[in-house]
Amino acid sequence: MVAEKTRKALRKKKESYCSARRCSQMFKIKSGIFNVVLGSYNLPLFPRGHVVKYFGYFIAGILALLLIGVAAFWVGAQVSLDRSYAHSERTAQLPFFDSGSKEGLVQIRTDRGDFRARAAGFEGQEKQPLVVLLHGFPVTSAMWLDLIPVLAEAGYRVVAFDQRGYSPQTRPETIDQYVVSELVNDVFAVADAVGGERFHLVGHDWGAGVGWGVVLAQPDRVLSWTPLSIAHPAAFGAALQNDPDQQSRSSYFALFVTPGVPETLFTFNNLWLLKSAYGEMRAEKVDEYVSVFSEPGALTAGLNWYRASFGGDSSGTEVQENDVKVPTLFIWGNQDEAVGRLGTELMSEYMKGPYSIIELNAGHWLLSESPAQVIPPIVSHIRANSNL
Repeated sequence: MVAEKTRKALRKKKESYCSARRCSQMFKIKSGIFNVVLGSYNLPLFPRGHVVKYFGYFIAGILALLLIGVAAFWVGAQVSLDRSYAHSERTAQLPFFDSGSKEGLVQIRTDRGDFRARAAGFEGQEKQPLVVLLHGFPVTSAMWLDLIPVLAEAGYRVVAFDQRGYSPQTRPETIDQYVVSELVNDVFAVADAVGGERFHLVGHDWGAGVGWGVVLAQPDRVLSWTPLSIAHPAAFGAALQNDPDQQSRSSYFALFVTPGVPETLFTFNNLWLLKSAYGEMRAEKVDEYVSVFSEPGALTAGLNWYRASFGGDSSGTEVQENDVKVPTLFIWGNQDEAVGRLGTELMSEYMKGPYSIIELNAGHWLLSESPAQVIPPIVSHIRANSNL
């Protein structure tokens, strides 16, 4: 009796099984998902063991492709590097500023290191006001090639130096050597080396970030201040913390602080991605930028500015959120992909001295895109705060 019941139960289960199998075959063409679902119930159409096995093969294949891609990028980046250090060799052959050569490309020796620099207007004008120009990332002092002669002809001594990490002889390896306070002290050291107790200051991008630090650290030494693109650090920080638009524009920070990854991306295929960031800049400038960043360690040094201020345990820039009394002209492009409007609007809260803003219909590279709208206001602002 028990055996008969068992046979009936097995027969009923088999009929149910066959029905499910027919159903699955009916819908097999229409729905691959149904086939997999039945497999999860141990039906022979696609047994669960095979699902796991083939899924494992699929994942392994994807990981293998990723590893091959990463390896290809890394190799492509490595072969693009200039291991002859041609730029460093050329820099080492430049005359030192204090050895009698005070024009053109020179090296400026300070107690903080030697800096590659461009100097103009020093011959016979030792008592004329000094203008210090600060570049950003990923460029060098060559970004000021259009402004330097204009300032020199207007009667100013001008020095634009390749900052820490960009000058081959002053390229520390540790991230903590790129905090804002170190960069600020470099500016004072260079000014001292060329005889500038007080000076006018102009900065763009990261150069503007460092310039704000200079103005806040020793305002009595700064005759006038012209930041391009980057707002007061407190205003920019407030926008970065509270404004979704600025957060989106600054999302690349996460990439830049990641060890090794941006170096590989920028260097791959003969620095193709880096070159694309320069747009329509003059070939003379781009050639210099490429020669600098082609050398091993140069890109890492430039990126370490971000890592020191925004990566790991850093708490952002070290610049104190103080009021600014130095006469300030801020120039900003409303098409700037990296800097939104809120930071510029918040600046007035911190500006307690003469302050004006020029908004241009331009992007981030203001001097390259709109020189006719940028250079005259800079010269006028400097002249208005000089004794010339």
